[in-house]
Formats: sequence, C-alpha cells, structure tokens
Amino acid sequence: MLDLSRFRVITFDCYGTLINWEPGILAALGQILSAHGAHLDDAETLRLYGELEAEAESREYRSYRVVLREVVRGFGERMGFDTTPGEQDLLPESIRAWELFPDTITALAKLQSKLQLGIISNIDDDLFAATAQRLQTNFDFVVTAAQARAYKPSLKNFELAETRIGASGSEWLHAAQSIYHDIVPAKALGIATAWVNRPSARPNVGAVRQASASPDLEVRSLAELAEMI
Repeated sequence: MLDLSRFRVITFDCYGTLINWEPGILAALGQILSAHGAHLDDAETLRLYGELEAEAESREYRSYRVVLREVVRGFGERMGFDTTPGEQDLLPESIRAWELFPDTITALAKLQSKLQLGIISNIDDDLFAATAQRLQTNFDFVVTAAQARAYKPSLKNFELAETRIGASGSEWLHAAQSIYHDIVPAKALGIATAWVNRPSARPNVGAVRQASASPDLEVRSLAELAEMI
C-alpha cells in the first residue's frame, strides 16, 4: 500500500491528465481527414496519433509545434494524401482551445493546500503559457520539453524536475495518464507514480503509444486522487 502521507511534492503530466486533449486531437485531425475524403474511427485515430507522435519525439529535439506538424503529415502519408501547410498548423494551433477535465481546477486547489505542485509536460513554453492561464493554479515549478530539450519518456525531463523540486525522491509523487510517457520513466528513476486512468476512446491507453508498467497507484480521475491525499 502506497503511503500517501509521505509526499511533499506532486508533479503532473498536463495534456491527457489535466487537459482533455482527446476531443481536441480528434476534432483537428477529423477536419483534415474529412477534407481529403478519409475516415478513421476515434480509437484508430488515437492509436495512429500516439505512434506518429512517439516517432517524431524520438528524433533530435524539435519544438512541439514541429512535432505536431510532422504528425499531421504522417496521417496524410499513411492515408494517401498530401497535407497543406495550413492543415499542418491546425493541430498545434488547436491546443489553446483544448478543454480542462471538469475536476481539474478543484482537485488542483485541494492538492495545493497540502503539497507543492509541479508540471512535467511535452510542450513548448508559449503553448503551455496559454494553457496555464486556464488552469488557474500557481505551480511551484514547470518543466517543459522546450526547457529539457527532450521529450518524455526521456529521463532528462524528470532529472531536470528533480533539480527544481527541493525534496527527496521519497517525497515526490508523479501523476499522469500516459504509461508510455510518464509511468515508465518515472519508475525507472524510482519516483512513485499515480496512473490517472482517464476515460478514453481507447481505454487504458489513450492517445499515446502502448506501453507496460505497474504504477504504484491507479485512479480514474484527479478528484479521486485529491480525495485520497
């Protein structure tokens, strides 16, 4: 049983955990696919998105905007059509409008009354800045892919966070929806993990590459995690 009373710091993945990114991803990609007479169901769209994003993020660091443009081009290549520059911009530009999960703000406020809060996210600084205003939370620290010059599941992102936390590893809990991006690398570094297994069109996986790891705790929502802590 995980002793939740020992933690002084909780870090979060943002998109997929605090932000409900699936509707935004599906809307942007659906618009592009429809324009070219192509169709995929939601689960297959998320599967292909996860694979293409992971491939793009595994190469030499580029901004997340560039990664997402490459994802859009990848959909076109897989589906047999060429995407325009405007279509390639649709997905990264949609991030500013992605909605929060209904429990996010209340749960963050409850957790912040007890713990330091941080973000470790595969995102550009300016794109997160737009999201941060909507989260209505003063995070104690934020680590982006732009700062780490790497994308999770790289250990660099967590190692950079560790330099800013000011707490021992035993006092740090990382909460995230993605097994692939978050649970696997956090566990590799001995960081306790909470898998926020949000409802998804692709149950138990979401819009990420399939991966296997055993989190220390599984919850179905951020509200459930906040209540436990």
